[in-house]
Amino acid sequence: MNIALVTYLDKGAYDSATVESEDDKLLIFLKEKGLSIEKVIWNDPEINWQDYDLAVLKSPWDYFDLINDFYQWLEKLAQLNVRLLNPIERVKWNSNKLYLQEIEAAGLKITPSTFIRKAESVNLNDFFAKFGVDKLIVKPCVSGGAKNTFKVTADNVAAVNHKLNELLQEEDFIVQPFLPEILENGEWSFIFFNSVYSHSLVKQAKPGDFRVQPAHGGSVHPQSPSKEQIFIAQQYIDLFAKNALYARVDGTFVNGQFLLMELELIEPFLFLNTDPQNYERYYQALKELM
Repeated sequence: MNIALVTYLDKGAYDSATVESEDDKLLIFLKEKGLSIEKVIWNDPEINWQDYDLAVLKSPWDYFDLINDFYQWLEKLAQLNVRLLNPIERVKWNSNKLYLQEIEAAGLKITPSTFIRKAESVNLNDFFAKFGVDKLIVKPCVSGGAKNTFKVTADNVAAVNHKLNELLQEEDFIVQPFLPEILENGEWSFIFFNSVYSHSLVKQAKPGDFRVQPAHGGSVHPQSPSKEQIFIAQQYIDLFAKNALYARVDGTFVNGQFLLMELELIEPFLFLNTDPQNYERYYQALKELM
């Protein structure tokens, strides 16, 4: 079986050194296990996808910048009967954060969110009172890497209002309360392989910032969660990430209650380097789904 480990064309826009490190180490590990696998750029026009029996999404980090091309690529794989991990329909669903509405409707907790649809107008001043906070987070529904993400306060609300209403001509956005727990306690990530819990960590922003991504100076701290915490994260997997090679449940605890921020099924960094056994767990999950 020929396997494509799907990545992206690195133009220096993302935390490429970190991504390449994880991708390359995983590739070497899987090859040493005897798999016929190679890194392939998802939108490389020279690739003949019929050469592959299986495609594993690993780091297509620019997909949200090229979302229509990405959807066309998914359709092409489906037409060619190239099986994708994670499954194509779940990937499409997960590409737009409107999926959070479906998760909330299923009775699971998410960060309080209001969705502003394309071409609507908005006044962010209205949301300070709505959420009972003095800080907001605003981000696109199709996004990653903190692109077009704003932390809004009374000091910059006028400027962000202007910018946001321009951006709304092109795409949908989410407005959420800024959760101080992110700064105080960090953002949790629970990583699962084929629906089975593997490992977890807390990401913390650098002093003076609110973004926890390593590309923005965030730090990573491996955790040993309680059985109850794992059970909470498992519920999101059981309802929305079955048959997924990997899934990352991101959120924070507010007054002891877990609030989901994102369910990552497309290109999450998996923090495999936090425990040598993570690579083996990834491989075993892949074997089960091959």
